[in-house]
Amino acid sequence: MKMKELDLKLVSKEVERLCIESNYFIDEKILDKIKSAYKTEKSMIGKNILEQIIENDEIASNEMVPMCQDTGLVVVFLEVGTEVKINGDIYNAIQDGVRNGYEKGYLRKSMVEHPLNRINTKDNTPAIIHTKLIFSSDKVKIVIAPKGGGSENMSLVKMLKPADGIEGVKKLVVDTVLNAGGNPCPPIIVGVGIGGSFEKAALLAKEALLRDINDDSNNLIDRKLEEELLELINKTGVGPMGLGGINTALAVKVNSYPCHIASLPVAININCHSARHKEVIL
Repeated sequence: MKMKELDLKLVSKEVERLCIESNYFIDEKILDKIKSAYKTEKSMIGKNILEQIIENDEIASNEMVPMCQDTGLVVVFLEVGTEVKINGDIYNAIQDGVRNGYEKGYLRKSMVEHPLNRINTKDNTPAIIHTKLIFSSDKVKIVIAPKGGGSENMSLVKMLKPADGIEGVKKLVVDTVLNAGGNPCPPIIVGVGIGGSFEKAALLAKEALLRDINDDSNNLIDRKLEEELLELINKTGVGPMGLGGINTALAVKVNSYPCHIASLPVAININCHSARHKEVIL
């Protein structure tokens, strides 16, 4: 296979576009889930909130404005084929795209240069970039996932004991959602990572949020757990925006990985109803 040379200017332009579009346009499948929640919601307050969320998302799309004032830190998932030739710094190209997207799209700049001095970088960089090599491919896939602070702050990584088992995992997830209350702006999407190591579990949970909202896990254990967790979470009564109701979560996505015999790492990453991610393949 002849190696394909990647145009880094195109990378920057596509990242710029994806940053803007992911903040303006809600995924239609997610919007459909919210509309379904509106139909089933029994709480009048919850129903009214869901109606406002639907109206908000439609206004954002029609008028090309952000669906939320928190336009997020930018998380990038980059898949690079081993048959792709890159002349230059692809990471700089991505950062340039983020910088331009947030400027041209009139998106809020939310990144600070150090966690303790809190000085704004004024261009929403740096983005957080995760990279994966894809054997014998000449394609580059870029996924842009802006992540708001309200939902990210409610996320958790915990090293359970193997003896805690599946019931321990369920309790941890449900307790995390209960403790979060209205802070992550429910109805939420819950990403759960189980296994690997401390940092792998967190990445699994983050990647789980990128899955199609209507898909089912290929792993039978994970699929059953997704169904059980969704039911348990929606029985908590947290409801839309934490004001009560039967629609606390739109979906639960579980990703798993082999782990050490002495460990049971579990990570919970929560997305608000403005679940934003867009992708391109170059």
